[in-house]
Amino acid sequence: MHANYFEYMKKTTLCTLCFVTLSLMFTACRKQEKSFQYNVDKFYDLEILRYDVPEFDSLSLQQKQLVYCLSEAALWGRDILFDQNGRYNLRIRRALENLYVNYPYDKNTDEFAAFERYLKRVWFSNGIHHHYSEDKFLPEFSQEWFVNACNEAGIVYDEEIIPVMFDPAIMAKRTTAQDGVDLVLNSAGNYYGEGVTQAEAEEWYALHKDNSPEPLWIGLNSKLVKNENGEIEEQVYKVGGLYGEALEHIVYWLREALKYAENDAQKLAIEKMIEFNETGDLKTFNEYCIAWVRDLDSRVDYVNGFTETYTDPLGITGTWESMVNFKDLAATKRTQLISSNAQWFEDHSTTDPRYKKEEVKGVTAKVITAAILAGDCYPATPIGINLPNANWIRKEYGSKSVTIDNLMHAYNEAAKGNGFNEEFMIDDEIRAIYEQYGAACGDLHTDLHECVGHGSGKLLPGVTKDALKEHASTIEEARADLFGLYYLADPKLVELGLLPNMEAYKAGYYQQMMNGLMTQLVRIEPGKDIEEAHMRNRQLIAGWVYDHATNKEVEIVERDGKHYLQINDYEGLRRLYGELLAEIQRITSEGDYPAAKAIVEKYAVKVDQDLHKEILERYKKLNLAPYKGFVNPVYTAVRDAEGNITDVQIDFTEGYIEQHLRYSHDYSPLPDVN
Repeated sequence: MHANYFEYMKKTTLCTLCFVTLSLMFTACRKQEKSFQYNVDKFYDLEILRYDVPEFDSLSLQQKQLVYCLSEAALWGRDILFDQNGRYNLRIRRALENLYVNYPYDKNTDEFAAFERYLKRVWFSNGIHHHYSEDKFLPEFSQEWFVNACNEAGIVYDEEIIPVMFDPAIMAKRTTAQDGVDLVLNSAGNYYGEGVTQAEAEEWYALHKDNSPEPLWIGLNSKLVKNENGEIEEQVYKVGGLYGEALEHIVYWLREALKYAENDAQKLAIEKMIEFNETGDLKTFNEYCIAWVRDLDSRVDYVNGFTETYTDPLGITGTWESMVNFKDLAATKRTQLISSNAQWFEDHSTTDPRYKKEEVKGVTAKVITAAILAGDCYPATPIGINLPNANWIRKEYGSKSVTIDNLMHAYNEAAKGNGFNEEFMIDDEIRAIYEQYGAACGDLHTDLHECVGHGSGKLLPGVTKDALKEHASTIEEARADLFGLYYLADPKLVELGLLPNMEAYKAGYYQQMMNGLMTQLVRIEPGKDIEEAHMRNRQLIAGWVYDHATNKEVEIVERDGKHYLQINDYEGLRRLYGELLAEIQRITSEGDYPAAKAIVEKYAVKVDQDLHKEILERYKKLNLAPYKGFVNPVYTAVRDAEGNITDVQIDFTEGYIEQHLRYSHDYSPLPDVN
């Protein structure tokens, strides 16, 4: 699950020792503010940023070698995600890239400029559907121009891609959450073979469900297809199986990484990941997850494999992703404070005691520096991760929760002085509070979301992770967000030295309500519903609270023809967050699908069209891009005459187009059709 944190430390010396250190972190005083160019490119609603990798030079040679090998393993998975996002994506990407490189005529034309923007968009989304709204985006150049250009350049392509690219009705949605339709047949994602229906898939999963105390995640690493007899069968992602050509390269670089493992615990986890990729055995995957959670001492860490299930319409199969990182030793002290108090947060939540964990185990939290992003973490990426996703492993062995500090820093640096707060925040007073405490609240809310949110609560006996079906992701993200919001205003955070005073949390509360009710709408096209799980979560929380604010704890007010969020009672707002948290945890713990469906459909889906129009008009004048993504640094291994790695050099100058063309040239082993 995407987000973060927990760990060790006594409570007695915290307030004096840690407050100064942590408050310095929150004022964004980084060790080395050298000149660094964060902004790279901007097109459509997307902005490309660059991220620094501070402290890379301080790593030991062994750690640098490990980062390099794990980064190579990460980059070899890129084709997998493209194919998972749609069965035509690799054919489309390769035709576009071939034409871009070999176009024989003047590239300084409107048509070619539109073509280049489309290609850049395909790279960003890992396919032809918007990475967030999941709607298919259409080319601004004509079908005739594209066909003629390919013919003139001698580009050979599969003609089936033409209607897929240009017909808005074909594969219109990557993952649909629309009520009353077949979710599988109406989603373009390549998790199910052609002709497989939602009913057939659900029946197959029900027949193969593992109800043991340590269940296997059936379907995590496989695709359901129909055989020649029309029967459903499973194609497993593994070496020698589906996506085997890419997984062979991943396994090779994981084996190279083994040479530089920092300790036996890390070595065991990497070995189990290799075995899982080679066999596809889900029991081995469980063993890998347990070994990975137990590796607490390594500074270098990674995510690599089939992980999050948001884009499978049934929420079962994992998309491929990777992130290589290393621990930010100073900033991790913040998350250690939260981690060491995990049981306190669990015990003092507003949820029913029946749904609380009696003993919170092993929620290990840290702040990390991302070194490479890949798969479903690239170019758009989470700012926090909490894994593994299996509830029974989290309960018995714990979880790792991380906040990605250098990416959050890049976002903040790139956004300075962009005029957003001046346009949408109601007055100078709230802008001043946000300016002073917004970054701190953002970091803390991410920490609490991951550590206290995802790591808390329990399912009642007999309730399974898939009980809430298509609404599971929205409800789970709401649950984690609400934990963070409820505790953001708790005096405990001031006691721990994580916030300086009881005014600071107001920055986080204002931002959440403003974003959930208003400003996140800049990411939605006019007339569209909200379908992405994280956006639904945010509107669900804000919409429910607004609807239940009977004493006008929060309002939307009009000033000079513009609408603004106004919070009249912050303590009352916290009470409402706590009430909703209790209900969302009940829905989760009881697996109450009807209640989940009702609350999502009432508060999370529909958009106020008049307000939406106004927000879009105001935002457009700022000339901003609502979505951000990254280019990676380039790592180069310096080798001696025997081929041994003697150093790893890092470079930040590669551009967006250059990086993606290089990745497609150097890391693209899959066939067009998988």
